[in-house]
Amino acid sequence: MSEFTPIIMKAIEQIRASLPDCPLNAVPDGSGGAYVTLDKVPLGKPWAQPDTWIGFLISFQYPYADVYPHFVRPDLRRADGKPLGEGLGQAQFRNEPAVQISRRSNRLNPATDTACLKLLKVLQWLRSR
Repeated sequence: MSEFTPIIMKAIEQIRASLPDCPLNAVPDGSGGAYVTLDKVPLGKPWAQPDTWIGFLISFQYPYADVYPHFVRPDLRRADGKPLGEGLGQAQFRNEPAVQISRRSNRLNPATDTACLKLLKVLQWLRSR
């Protein structure tokens, strides 16, 4: 992955270390950032599926730009049959169907708000639905 800048590499490695059981793939976006996808991310309640992939872009502006939005499997559904709910909607990630998770960081602090922390917060939010 030497085609990434040191700051993007650090972000990718932090994510890999935080979710070591989830295979991670990172692809250059052509502008200095990285498309990151993790597989086999555990979901738990309230979701019908036991796991998902999750993908997002770490842009070349990182850490001064929010890592937003995040995307998960297109067939995501709740175990109780209710609608997905606010903050979730059909979209595309890298030209593939996906569910978009809209969780923008309104008060981004580039010194503390890492791509890894944002991912963990998004996953926590998703599991709390």
